[in-house]
Amino acid sequence: MIKKWYSIQLVNEGQKNLKTLILGSSGLVGSSLYRNLTKDPFYREVIASKRSDADLFNFQETYKLISEIKPDVIINSAAKVGGIVANNTNRTEFILENLKININILESLIKFPEIKLINLGSSCIYPLGAKNPISEDSLMNGKLEPTNSPYAMAKLTAIEMGDAISSQFGHKILNLMPTNLYGPNDNFSKLNSHVIPGLISRMHDAKKGKHSTFKVWGTGAPKREFLHVDDLASAINFLIKKNHYPKMLNIGSGIEITIKDLVMLIKDIVGYQGEIIFDTSMPDGIPRKLLDSSKINALGWQSKIELKNGLSSTFQWYVDSFNKK
Repeated sequence: MIKKWYSIQLVNEGQKNLKTLILGSSGLVGSSLYRNLTKDPFYREVIASKRSDADLFNFQETYKLISEIKPDVIINSAAKVGGIVANNTNRTEFILENLKININILESLIKFPEIKLINLGSSCIYPLGAKNPISEDSLMNGKLEPTNSPYAMAKLTAIEMGDAISSQFGHKILNLMPTNLYGPNDNFSKLNSHVIPGLISRMHDAKKGKHSTFKVWGTGAPKREFLHVDDLASAINFLIKKNHYPKMLNIGSGIEITIKDLVMLIKDIVGYQGEIIFDTSMPDGIPRKLLDSSKINALGWQSKIELKNGLSSTFQWYVDSFNKK
């Protein structure tokens, strides 16, 4: 079922190490997990599943995949994701597709309480008016941000389903809420990407086209937190080794930056020489969004990749990938 070049044997015989299944392995998070976990001899086997191996929209295919592999741990990074425009435009697809994926995975697991699940969520599940830094206790304490509420509702439903299955059947299910992610293998679409890949791709095009100005929506004043995807992979690796499966944990860098400073940092990295224009007629969005990552920090994990270094390596990956096309 799984193509043999997506599965790697890693450890010596006699060691009690884990077989891990990564769902959604071709995306930003899944590819980082595979790249990082396959370097760690803690894992007996790391299996990267793609849609060609099993259609997660189909319960029978999902159940067959899980029942045949019988991993010790499943990491679910499969999701339909996108930026503000995509979330707000394709609202039906975002709720339906993400619900289908999570329902099929969680229902398939009911007969396998010995299989642990790490489910990737999003910081957008937290209420619009949540107090910063946003703690796990803010869950379902207010109204969601309207532009991405269908996606957020799908993720919230997955948390509730996981909690129900854990309570009723004894499963260990951990829902991780990462802050804004970026890194290699991201979606660099001009319209449907998140802020960092969108800025990188548009500014690189502006540099190549020798455009004299580059427009950014809003004033640039809002503050955001960003996390390199390899830091998320290291956090997941850390938690698996700790055998730590609470209901929820935030994963963030703990460092904020204004959108204006982010744009100027990317401008410097890309080498764009034109003028940055902030279009103040466009909305800023919420003024601040910072996760409280104190719970995982207290366990001994900290993010390590500084934003400037992470942006530089991501831009280089983007340029190298673009040149291959």
